[in-house]
Amino acid sequence: MATPTADTTVPADASGGALREQAEAHLRALAGDSARLREDQWTAIRALVAEHRRALVVQRTGWGKSAVYFVATALRRAEGAGPTVIVSPLLALMRNQISAAERAGIRARTINSSNTTAWEATYADVAAGEVDVLLVSPERLNNPEFRDRVLPELAAGAGLVVIDEAHCVSDWGHDFRPDYRRIRSLLHDLPDGVPVLATTATANERVTRDVAEQLQAGGERQDTLVLRGSLERESLRLAVARLPDPTARLSWLAEHLPKIHGSGIVYTLTVSAAQETARFLREQGLEVRAYTGQTDPDERREAEDDLLANRVKALVATSALGMGFDKPDLGFVVHLGAPQSPISYYQQVGRAGRGVERAEVVLLPGREDTQIWEYFAGLSFPPEQTVRQTLDVLAAEGRPLSVAALETRVDLRRTRLEQMLKVLDVDGAVRRVRGGWEATGRPWSYDAERYAAVTEAREREQRAMLDYIDLDTCRMEFLRRQLDDPESVACGRCDVCTGEYWNTDVDPGRREAAAEHLDRPGTPIAPRRQWPSGMDTLGVGLTGKIKDDLRAGEGRALGRLTDIGWGNELRRVLADDAPDAPVDERMLQGVVRVLATWGWERRPVGVVVMPSRTRPALINDLASRLSRLGRLTPIGALEYGGAVEQRKHNSAMRLAQVYASLRVGDELRERLAAVQAETPGPVLLVDDYTDTGWSLTVGAALLRSAGAPEVLPLTLATTGG
Repeated sequence: MATPTADTTVPADASGGALREQAEAHLRALAGDSARLREDQWTAIRALVAEHRRALVVQRTGWGKSAVYFVATALRRAEGAGPTVIVSPLLALMRNQISAAERAGIRARTINSSNTTAWEATYADVAAGEVDVLLVSPERLNNPEFRDRVLPELAAGAGLVVIDEAHCVSDWGHDFRPDYRRIRSLLHDLPDGVPVLATTATANERVTRDVAEQLQAGGERQDTLVLRGSLERESLRLAVARLPDPTARLSWLAEHLPKIHGSGIVYTLTVSAAQETARFLREQGLEVRAYTGQTDPDERREAEDDLLANRVKALVATSALGMGFDKPDLGFVVHLGAPQSPISYYQQVGRAGRGVERAEVVLLPGREDTQIWEYFAGLSFPPEQTVRQTLDVLAAEGRPLSVAALETRVDLRRTRLEQMLKVLDVDGAVRRVRGGWEATGRPWSYDAERYAAVTEAREREQRAMLDYIDLDTCRMEFLRRQLDDPESVACGRCDVCTGEYWNTDVDPGRREAAAEHLDRPGTPIAPRRQWPSGMDTLGVGLTGKIKDDLRAGEGRALGRLTDIGWGNELRRVLADDAPDAPVDERMLQGVVRVLATWGWERRPVGVVVMPSRTRPALINDLASRLSRLGRLTPIGALEYGGAVEQRKHNSAMRLAQVYASLRVGDELRERLAAVQAETPGPVLLVDDYTDTGWSLTVGAALLRSAGAPEVLPLTLATTGG
């Protein structure tokens, strides 16, 4: 395959300037009477419409990439071509683009997981020629029914195919998504003459090459046309404000956000940080809303609308608010914690300043950022032994297996297992069908060299992000160089270029309020209500709903490992290399406050300890001191029967492990009976942390079977967020 080039030479269309005049007219309908096509926009449109080429457009956010495909759609439809199919990762955030397209007379519809009831009507409208643009989520491409029944007709009848946020196609990209790899199959099966456009604002040279090569799928064809422009953003004022701790950073936010013009986004690294920060800012009188991947879809749409209409000062968001969100007058982007990659950082700050002369971009890094990066680093491709085991299981079964069923056979967490299966699907080793996944029997090799290189690339990006924080040269130039922008020069606007740095002094009163907010302990632990499916495969006779008389009550943790308050201390104490030592006084008092504010219906009468091979001193000390302080009876500890193998990672295998080994000893059973005979009531079940929740679930079931009327889990930490 020829190496893709950045050659922008396209033969003139037969109609001379007529095509451009039509294109300009469609652009004015889309963007207003003063709108004019940029030369690269026109080059891309001409290549798609007149030459039916495949093109990759790498241009900064706000440049007008969507105008290219909407104008090309209008021109193609006028020629009698079929609808444009746009593959986009965040359809909910493209509602404003859809509205703009429809104002210009372009009829747009979507197919995604949130509108399943409308699919059949949408298919009918497409068949009737009443849809100009069909937006499809990448996950749909490998839905068996959609892939086998709908996609072939769409591909055969498409007038244009668009891959939005095309860096997701490449596993070298900062936001690789395995579902996007299905696009290669889509492109391979397209009829000759169907033009293809891929767009992104965040692709370095390596990702650009990779995507351009994938666009040429389908045999020998003309090289992909690559249009790569300057990534300069003249409105952005980049800065870093170094503050000593989370308390100072929250105080800084509360003090400075009201002074920044307009509305904007405050990005956090975790769900819990977004929720905590939003709560604190609201307590300080700011109109803000939290926005995360765990936010209800309707609430997310309301939050987007509130920001678009400037009804809130900011959305405090995770990366769930990113690609596709279009608010030209966004006045600021502040990061509470540094992302893992300067490329993803550029993508996020690119939301700001698209339609205003000045937008503030401030990074508030934390010393704990690298710990959070490490916490979320578990999605690398699994080792070959695990992958081979998965393929062997599917081949031996001879029928489709669901992800839940595979969890009983392969020790990977569900998210990582699903990611692995999607990659294997693209590689042709497995196939998603009705009922789950099946092996194809095709030869497959483990590309250890590539996986290692991708991991190294991620590590280089992390080191580069740390370099960005400590820069003594232009920040925008640094980001543009990370994206291989050949026109990178000093911007003259960032804090380093101007010597104008944000004041990092914080008001003592605000700092005290922030400290009080972050020091509030207590996070609910929701009880498990359903046993995993397929446990009989592991020799465990548990199925269906957990019986009411065996279920744990709602528990409490001091905090989450991802919290910006207690999380820092919890990660330190519970680190793999941390010594097993008695709980420190501050942490103990935090747990005491959790108990004081629990609000239980019946006060506990005793304490039971979970057994631990790694932190027995910590857990036993915590339980003992709580018993004394709360005047609760120390009942004893559950036991592990026999040797306990290395801790399992996924839900089903962890349940099988604790179900087989955890037990109530005779002494504990007798003491529990004696306590309940004297003063009936709930018991606390104390552990260091909870992850899958199955240790506490099984422990609670055993204790309730032994006579405890209620079991209330209590841990130092819970994972998540």
